Amino acid sequence: MTTIPLTIIILCALTGFSIALFIHFKKKQPAPLVCPIGHSCDPVVHSDYSRFMHIPVEILGILYYSLLLLCYSLLVMYPLMKTGSVEVTLLIVSGLAFLFSVYLTAVQALILKEWCTWCLISATLCAIIFFTALTISNAEVTMLFLKIGN
Repeated sequence: MTTIPLTIIILCALTGFSIALFIHFKKKQPAPLVCPIGHSCDPVVHSDYSRFMHIPVEILGILYYSLLLLCYSLLVMYPLMKTGSVEVTLLIVSGLAFLFSVYLTAVQALILKEWCTWCLISATLCAIIFFTALTISNAEVTMLFLKIGN
């Protein structure tokens, strides 16, 4: 496993963690959450879809990105920890996060008809993480992951 893809995942996880934490703290303030393009994210981040099983989505993001930061940092520091089960677990977690971000993006497009740029950036990070993780896993693990999905 080369360090460049791992570094990409770690940087994406760090960026995603920062965005999720930013959203979490900004939601608690009375001022509206403004996206980088100047539009309000409030209709999205305060909608009925901003919680999953009574947990704020940004908290799930904080937990997900923290887990990835920890695991992939450990893999860089201790390459011997890289086993098939670790790879499969990280692929499954990343795959589920990617699918969840696709669902949340569809909610923005089809139900809310409102966009949150921070949320779209996070969804893009999830996609980058998942597809990078797929490319660095060996073919055997990838085939196992694909069989699990069927």
